[in-house]
Amino acid sequence: MTVLWTAAEAAQATGGQTGDWSATGVSIDTRTLEPGDLFVALKDARDGHEFVAAALAKGAAAALVTHRPEGVSEDAPLLIVPDVLEALGDLGRHARARTNARVAAITGSVGKTSTKEMLRAALAGQGNIHASVASYNNHWGVPLTLARMPADTDYAVIEIGMNHPGEIAPLARMARPHVAMVTTVAAAHLEAFENVAGIAREKGSICEGLEPNGTAVLNADIAEYPILAEAATQASRVRFGSSTDHEYQLQSTNVTEGATVAKVSLGGEAAVMKVSCEGRHFALNALGVLAVCDALGADRAQALCGLAAWAPPAGRGARETITLDPVETQLKLTLLDDAYNANPTSMVAALDVLASTRVSDDIGRVGKGRRIAFLGDMKELGPDGPGMHAALANEPAMERIDLVHCIGPLMQSLYAALPIEKRGLHVDTAAELAPQVRGLVDAGDAVLAKGSLSMGLAQIVDAVRKLGHPDAGEV
Repeated sequence: MTVLWTAAEAAQATGGQTGDWSATGVSIDTRTLEPGDLFVALKDARDGHEFVAAALAKGAAAALVTHRPEGVSEDAPLLIVPDVLEALGDLGRHARARTNARVAAITGSVGKTSTKEMLRAALAGQGNIHASVASYNNHWGVPLTLARMPADTDYAVIEIGMNHPGEIAPLARMARPHVAMVTTVAAAHLEAFENVAGIAREKGSICEGLEPNGTAVLNADIAEYPILAEAATQASRVRFGSSTDHEYQLQSTNVTEGATVAKVSLGGEAAVMKVSCEGRHFALNALGVLAVCDALGADRAQALCGLAAWAPPAGRGARETITLDPVETQLKLTLLDDAYNANPTSMVAALDVLASTRVSDDIGRVGKGRRIAFLGDMKELGPDGPGMHAALANEPAMERIDLVHCIGPLMQSLYAALPIEKRGLHVDTAAELAPQVRGLVDAGDAVLAKGSLSMGLAQIVDAVRKLGHPDAGEV
């Protein structure tokens, strides 16, 4: 495997003391560590120094530490620094400096990770691509992503998130993107901000890290666009959205089963764009991705082809067909797995997708195919949280949704606001509801699971999946 870090280069980057070793990767978790990785002993719920011996035994090339942990031999390959997190940042900055990659950074209240994955797909086949894994977008995720970046990277895609004011700008300055994209601004993590305008200013601060002559790709449909535009005064601004004034315009969308096809204008050039999932919100972010690709200098035709093959990962709007009987294979339901996160904007988007999902009548015990939502609390909304939950009852999509099961104390507000005929069950935890799923869904139904990650809606998703069987004849 290609050497990612030599001991000498890592010592130069961090100012640390070390011996002689070389690493082919960087890891912060012994459970996923690969032989040859540099193990970074970060402090989180537990001190990473407790796992250094295990990491070395598993084949780590070396460990980044502040001291030699107990049980680790004196001749063990260690890179000793005053502060491990700061040293990880040093590695990230050094890795960014040694590459000629074109770098894009993505932030936003909703859709960061799916948009990052769209951009990765759009750039696929156009060189060596390096991108954040999972949602590694915070104070350790961004430097870890950068520290893992090979020197011969052609395009890098960095996701940047936040929970509190002042988090994005330092990470953006570390990533030094050529292009920065803001997907949208919404009431997420609102308890840490005075209002949504404050969230917009924080999102706009990603532009502080832009390289000279950089480009800011901004969602211009939202009310907070002027705040974003002000933050990007030193950059070339590219607007995407629905208005004819925008350089990248979403002209129309056609949502069908398993796909969304849109007519778009890309800098004045007409095109047809497709993503392999349902939802106008996916099409809007895909439009922004095309603007990013153009700003990076990537091939537009290849980007359109890459986007057409993209579908969201598990937990972020993935669509699955669950076959409920191995012989009577017509007995199926549709599962919409959006269990990873939730805020009012993404919840409305998910409800819109559920409302447009086709159901099938006369194949299950109920007879009528239903649209069923399992909804968990949306966290970190501050004192207005209960009202934001209750307001979901008035969303137009609710008219086409048959039943809503509510999970968590905040969802009690939605439960109370729903018409009686749409009320399913209300429970405190997903663990209480998961064992009952078998009796709550049926063939022909479309089922959505969505809530903040800590609400554990993945348990509902797993319970629905466990109802499934392979079709007869499948291996």
